[in-house]
Order: sequence, then C-alpha cells, then structure tokens
Amino acid sequence: MISASNICLAYGRRTIFKNVNIKFTPGNCYGLIGANGAGKSTFLKILAGDSEPDKGEVSIAKGLRLAVLRQDQFAFDDELVFNTVIMGHKRLYDVMAEREAIYTKEEFTEQDGVRSGELEAEFAEMNGYDAESEAAVLLNGLGISEELRQKKMKDLEGGEKVRVLLAQALFGNPDILLLDEPTNHLDLTSIQWLEEFLSRFQNTVIVVSHDRHFLNQACTHIADIDFGTIRTYVGNYDFWYEASQLVLKQKQDANKKASDKANELKDFIARFSSNASKAKQATSRKKLLDKLEIEELPVSSRKYPFVVFKPERPCGDIILEVKDLCKTVDGVRVLDRLSLVVRKGDKIALVGGNSTAKTTLLQILAGELEPDSGSFRWGVTITHSYFPKENSAYFAKDLSLIDWLCQYPPHEGESFARGFLGRMLFSGDEATKMTSVLSGGERVRCMLARMMLTNANVLLFDEPTNHLDLESITALNNSLISFSEVVLFASHDHKFVSTLANRIIELTPGGVIDRVMGFDDYLAAADVNAQREQFCQGSSELKL
Repeated sequence: MISASNICLAYGRRTIFKNVNIKFTPGNCYGLIGANGAGKSTFLKILAGDSEPDKGEVSIAKGLRLAVLRQDQFAFDDELVFNTVIMGHKRLYDVMAEREAIYTKEEFTEQDGVRSGELEAEFAEMNGYDAESEAAVLLNGLGISEELRQKKMKDLEGGEKVRVLLAQALFGNPDILLLDEPTNHLDLTSIQWLEEFLSRFQNTVIVVSHDRHFLNQACTHIADIDFGTIRTYVGNYDFWYEASQLVLKQKQDANKKASDKANELKDFIARFSSNASKAKQATSRKKLLDKLEIEELPVSSRKYPFVVFKPERPCGDIILEVKDLCKTVDGVRVLDRLSLVVRKGDKIALVGGNSTAKTTLLQILAGELEPDSGSFRWGVTITHSYFPKENSAYFAKDLSLIDWLCQYPPHEGESFARGFLGRMLFSGDEATKMTSVLSGGERVRCMLARMMLTNANVLLFDEPTNHLDLESITALNNSLISFSEVVLFASHDHKFVSTLANRIIELTPGGVIDRVMGFDDYLAAADVNAQREQFCQGSSELKL
C-alpha cells in the first residue's frame, strides 16, 4: 500500500494541494485526473519521491518495490534495449550483472562459489530465470520488433524509446506502478494490449492519462484532483463523470433551496419587523435566518473551451476524389496507388500502424506536400482547414496571442481576437501572452481557434487530442460530432474515433481497407477475420 498524509504544496500564492490525504490499495488501478495545471504529474512525482511537498509525507509499506514510467528518453542511450527493460528491476539487474561477472572469471575461487550460490538463490527468488522471456513479451506487446532489441537505445526513434521505457516500468511485477501518460506514442493495438495487461495486474497502479477509453478499460477507481484536494471514486472514468456531476447538482440544488428560503425570510423580516403585531414572528424568522447555512461552492479548476466549427456553406456533390496516389518518404513507399472518393456526411478515421502514412496523406490533401504520382481534386464548393500533428512552424514568430490570431482572416481587429481567444480560455492578460511561452495544450487551442475562423466545410485533423486535457478533448469531440459536413482525421484516442467516425480507412502495407461503419464494429469485424484466418491455418496444418 502507498498513502499520502496531509500533503500541502503551493507555488507562490497559488495553492496546488491543501491537506491531501489518500490511500492507494493493492489490486486497484487508480486513474489520476484533473485539469491542466491541477498537479497530476506533480503528485506522481511526490509519490515517487522525485519531488518534495511543502508539508506532509508519503508512506510505502516496507519491502514493496515501486516502478515509475520515466520520461527521460536519453537516460539509457548507451544501454541495449533488452538491458534497459531489465534495469526496471534494479536489484535483479545488479544480481544478474554480478552473477555474469563471476561466471566469466578465468579462475573460480571458493569465495566465488559461495557468492554464486547466494546470487543463484536470490536470482531464483526474483524469478530471474523468466526475466528474458518476460522482457520479450512486454516488448512484443508494445510493438518493439525483435531486430530492435539488441540495438542501443540511442539508435531508436523517440516513440520507440518511450515504449521501451514503458516496458521497463512494467517489468518484474512491481508492487506499485506509477504511469504518467503511458499511451503517448502507442498505436491502438499497443494501447489495447496495455489495457489488457493492467486489467490482469494484481498490484497497485496509479496512472495519469487523457485517453478516456483507456481510463474506462483499465481503471477500477478515479482519483480526481480539483479544489486543491483529491477525492476518490469507485469505478471508471464514465462512472466518475456521472457521479461527480450528480454530487455537484445536489450541492447546487441544496444551495438554491437554502438561498430561496433565506430570501423568503428576509422579505418577511423587511416587511413586518416594524409591525408590532408581527414583531415576534419577525424575530423568530431572524433566528431561523441566522441558523440557515448556504455553502459557498469552491470554483473548479476545470474549464471547457467553446469549440464550434460553422461551415460557411454545405458541401456540394463532389467533395474529394483521390486516384492512384503514391508517395515515398525516406526511401519507404508509404502511399502506394491510393484511391478513394469522399462523400457527403463522411467522417473518416484514418487508421493503421504506420503513422507516417496517415500524416503524409493529410499533408498532401492539405497542400503541404506534393505526391510522387497520382492525383487528387477538391470539389468547387469545398474549403478545407488542416490541423497538423507538428505545429511549430505556425509559431516560428514570437507574437502575442492577439497578434498571432490577427494574422489569419477575417482580420477583424484586437477586440474580435480577444473575444475569440477568450472562448478558447485565453481571457484577460492571457490574450497578451507571447507564443514562445505557450504549452503544448495552449498551442493546440490556438490552432483550433485558427481553424474555427476559416468556416471550412471539410476539416482535416492529424492527432488533434495530443497535449489536450480531458475537458478540451471532450469539447472538441462534441463539436465534431455536431459538425454537419465532412471530417478526415487520424487519432489514437479510441473514444474520440469510436464516437466520431462513420467510415474507417485503414492504410496497410498491402493496400487500403475501406469500410462504411463505426470504429468498434470495424474492430469487431477485424477480430473475427483474424480468428477465421487462424482457424483456417490451423485446419490446413491438421490436413498435412
């Protein structure tokens, strides 16, 4: 068990935590949620011992091993991938290293024999003989191919390094597992594998994630950071949302009832306090008023941006026609004779394991890349707006947010820009912030504001939920569900895809799979096909 007692933390005048008391018990997976800046990652660092609170303490039961998903991609650059995973269990790794050093000695002394026996016993107790197979299972589940496993970490791409570090945290069955955004850089298949892994994990998990489907699938409890404290709810994310809304409504209703009663008493006292025949009743009501309690509801740190896309005109009959599109990136053919026709009302999710293929297609359609061959054409009624995965080029100049937004049509001046930025949670002085100091989530909200100004009838999105908090993801998700025209998008957020898409296009090495159906139906059909293929392979083997 791990617990936090009387945790207090403040940055200047801003209180992050005030007397937080919470216990995390074995067998449960806790989703730690809260608005951006509420202190989720900070609280994980306090639990891990990487940061100190102003007051209070963290207690871990004696003998328990704690593992943390580290975000430093360069810490293990000189280590082999396989060794990096096993280093997640430091004591086991140290025993393995000492054991190996003894066995490679040319002269084996009696002291070495005694020590090797001690190491063998400890090695077996920590399931060391299964270490290599366990590491292989973890790496395979997270999409790290066998040829990468004997490479050094510095030879891997950033996303691959994060997957290895996640395998490191999961390795060796830790008693307490702390995960900060573990689904970042994972494809949908790897996320599903992680969900299943955590559902079978029997120890304590505390996880921060902005993926609502992941929180629903993996979590048994939700630990909600708001109002400077942490409140625990039994159940997954959807249950937390319903329960928290119910609690808030009950408090609001109770306050309204008390407020109405207070106004009624005040009105009676004002009318009859000077009336001799009613003076006694007025005094009685004054006592009732003094006893009446109206709770001052704290202001939540949660804020939802106002995201609305309004097309200037509906799409015509011809929206987008793509024919035999080809593109090679870094010597690899990522698009090979791709053809498709987009129809009215389509909300198309681009899926598949190759994120470069999806990004490349969206860049070509947005006019940011030229295809090697093939063609595409937009209909004459179409105006499209593009949200790129990488947005740094849009913030190359260091401008105030007002000046940044005024770069884009309709150029209606500072007052208009301030109003628009306010809808995206940049109110007051926030609208004068310089773009150089914006966080990832703030940049995304700026890009969404830019898109809303276009009044386009076709929206292209490449991983729009990256860097956003749950409130902003919900606002964007709901807006696109209500959008009446066409959306083409790529996203690793399961709930975002499943609630929005009505057509799935999977880009595979063997070609395009195009199905007019929802995402969950598509996954179910894919599972059935995979099972059928395995069955057929098994049948043919039996015949041989």
